[in-house]
Amino acid sequence: MSNVIVIGGGAAGMFAALGAAEAGHRVTILEQNEKLGKKIYITGKGRCNLTNACDTEEIFAHVPRNAKFLYSAIYTYDNFRVMDFFEANGMPVKTERGNRVFPVSDHSSDVISTLQKALEKAGVEVLLHTKVTEILSKDGKITGVRLKNGEKRTADAIILATGGKSYSSTGSTGDGFVFAEQLGHKIEEPVPSLVPMTVLEDYCMQMQGLSLRNVQATIREGGKVFFEEFGEMLFTHFGVSGPLMLSASSVVNDRLRKKNLSLTIDLKPALSEEQLDARILRDFEENKNRQFKNSVKGLLPAKMIPVVISLSGIDPEKKINGITKQERKKLVECIKAFPLTLTGLRGFNEAIITRGGVSVKQVDPSTMESKLVKGLYFAGEILDVDAYTGGFNLQIAWSTGYLAGSSITE
Repeated sequence: MSNVIVIGGGAAGMFAALGAAEAGHRVTILEQNEKLGKKIYITGKGRCNLTNACDTEEIFAHVPRNAKFLYSAIYTYDNFRVMDFFEANGMPVKTERGNRVFPVSDHSSDVISTLQKALEKAGVEVLLHTKVTEILSKDGKITGVRLKNGEKRTADAIILATGGKSYSSTGSTGDGFVFAEQLGHKIEEPVPSLVPMTVLEDYCMQMQGLSLRNVQATIREGGKVFFEEFGEMLFTHFGVSGPLMLSASSVVNDRLRKKNLSLTIDLKPALSEEQLDARILRDFEENKNRQFKNSVKGLLPAKMIPVVISLSGIDPEKKINGITKQERKKLVECIKAFPLTLTGLRGFNEAIITRGGVSVKQVDPSTMESKLVKGLYFAGEILDVDAYTGGFNLQIAWSTGYLAGSSITE
């Protein structure tokens, strides 16, 4: 039986502790916050999208970088095993659109309490308000930790599950990156990901708070398409957000740091340009004696109407029966390719996850143990792996956590 310390009591840390306890070790979680799983409370708007019910091999397609590194972790503790764990521990789950899995209760607090009960049952010691300031090692092997109060605690193995830098109010302050770097690990630059994006055009502010469903977004640099997806988005005072835009931020992240990108939104993806033109003609026929500005109410959300009218170049006061075929064509183009210019990403405080972290080249993918320091393991967001929205990032946390904990030997 080894003495195992888990630094960080988030999703990865709790599952790491369960994995280590199941393997027969004495386990202690050191958590600097006043409670466990602080970030879990706010995920999925407080509902906690805890995994995705897609075929297990599909998970890797939702991990834009270093997906191969996760093979052992995901197949050791896959998405169906995660669902079974919560069901078996008294928390029923349900699957919603996009295979997103939530607690039936819609309360993320139930995820935390289920994990806390499991930790208690497994005999894991949990120390809250306990901040680690240093990881101690000797001759390339872990020996323990030093706490903020000066106390030293010995350990045969340490699992570093401190998260990234996103939502620092939940305790993700980047401490783990410092510890890992001090022990010789390369840190790939941590940057915000799954994060809202800023837009050049000031008309975004006019549409602030407007949510669009079932639209298609396309992001290009020059003529090259880098992202094309269908879903929901939201206009904000600074630009764009919502599930579709957060996923897009993962794909164009590095590129958008270097230059502006073009974003077009197809507001009517179910209709071809010809079908949309026919629909507009029907609407115009019914409103032929009205002004243009009063004739598109059935076509667009109210907040978008003045913006689209302005972009179309058609005089808002013009009577419908005076609108030319060419003007109508411009209106169709505006609706099928509503134009925006992406200028950048918002900061860590608005980012769901951190991209970057401990280089996976220095971590054994079959155990999550450091290749540089014996007895040091990594789990969750501290690693340089991140995924799109839909429960995939939490799945990475559960899988890498469990693999790290269960891989610890005497």
